[in-house]
Amino acid sequence: MYTNKHIFKISAPIFLSLLTQNLIQVVDTAFLGRVGEVELGASALAGVIYIAIYTLGFGFSMGSQILIGRRNGEKNYNKIGDIVIQGSIFLLIPAIVLIPILRYGAVNWIPQLFQSADVSGAVTEYLEWRLFGLIFAFVNLMFRAFYIGIARTKILTINAAVMAVVNIIFDYGLIFGNLGMPEMGIAGAAIASVIAELASTLFFIIYTRKTIDLVKYGFVKIRLQWSVIKKTLDISIFMMVQYLFSISTWFVFFMLIENYMGERSLAVTNIVRSFYTIFTIPSHAIGSSTSTMVSNTIGAGRHHEVPNLIKRLSMISLGVMIIFISILVAFPKLMIKIYTDNPSLIADTVVPLYVMISSLPIYSLGTVLFSSVSGTGNTRTALKFEMITLLFYVAYMWFIIVYIRASVAAAWTTEHVYWFMLMTLSFFYIRSGKWKEKEI
Repeated sequence: MYTNKHIFKISAPIFLSLLTQNLIQVVDTAFLGRVGEVELGASALAGVIYIAIYTLGFGFSMGSQILIGRRNGEKNYNKIGDIVIQGSIFLLIPAIVLIPILRYGAVNWIPQLFQSADVSGAVTEYLEWRLFGLIFAFVNLMFRAFYIGIARTKILTINAAVMAVVNIIFDYGLIFGNLGMPEMGIAGAAIASVIAELASTLFFIIYTRKTIDLVKYGFVKIRLQWSVIKKTLDISIFMMVQYLFSISTWFVFFMLIENYMGERSLAVTNIVRSFYTIFTIPSHAIGSSTSTMVSNTIGAGRHHEVPNLIKRLSMISLGVMIIFISILVAFPKLMIKIYTDNPSLIADTVVPLYVMISSLPIYSLGTVLFSSVSGTGNTRTALKFEMITLLFYVAYMWFIIVYIRASVAAAWTTEHVYWFMLMTLSFFYIRSGKWKEKEI
């Protein structure tokens, strides 16, 4: 049975790695906020487009992580390496194929989506370089799935620290033309992120070769095994679709803000989104741990322990979130100054920030409960819940932003709708006990 100490031991490194990884986004936003409001807003739109593609790999890696956790719980360690190797091969192929297609789309299709020519130009400039990072990002996802799946998560903190340091150095150099590097503005931010992901891949490869028992975990042959890929896809395909739709609605949210509210509102939304990303990290980390712990517990044949485990994880997630909310509520304007020195932009951001903060307790519970559904291996059910929730989410988004033309602050109430629906559906499913019959 997992004690609070075990939960902390698994979750804390994931939290630190996510914190460090997301510092890349924070640093990009903070630097670009000093370049201009157009660049600040465009980086959010471009980032969401990139993440929408990235989530295909992320969904596959989450399915892999669940399988790795199950095999680890069963003590079938020699089957784990095949999952990692086949996943890496499978993800590299679409990454290499997609990059030239997506770069063409960034130049020829993306500009038609936005009202502002300046915003569309900045989005295109960012994506032309950022898309090269998919190759390294997809490989990094499989390493991350491996280390979380076997509950050796400390390495994720070190790896993320390497990424953050590399990104900060190259952001500082390439955005502003410091350290003897060319001044490239928003394109420099994209290149810095690609270099950081490359550094992460190299670190993972070196660390794994030096510290992991490659024979024990089945890292013996690099060859294509479709049977292993198919087994992983049976679990992950629903998560891939789920994450793609989820992130795509984020893009719709930002696009509607840009089209109906303008560049200032888009800049405000990017700042709020950056805070959202950082302050949801504790619950995100616990959610990532939840899927592994639930999968390991079921794999060990202890189904009866799962409901209490989920309850404890939910309460821990809520408690930690309340602490983080208190910090943000105490110093809102001081926090916003991280991103901009513009007094009017700071003033416009305060109320939307408070609205976003009020959704975080729901997020803290919802992410644990929803991760529990995936952790049981019922990813088809998780996809159904996601699709039902997104229908309400998009309808409400359209009503608030397009139909009644409400404020940016009101637009952020969409997060309340999304997480309340997902939390409720997941709660009743876990409570029903139907997940106990699932085998993977």
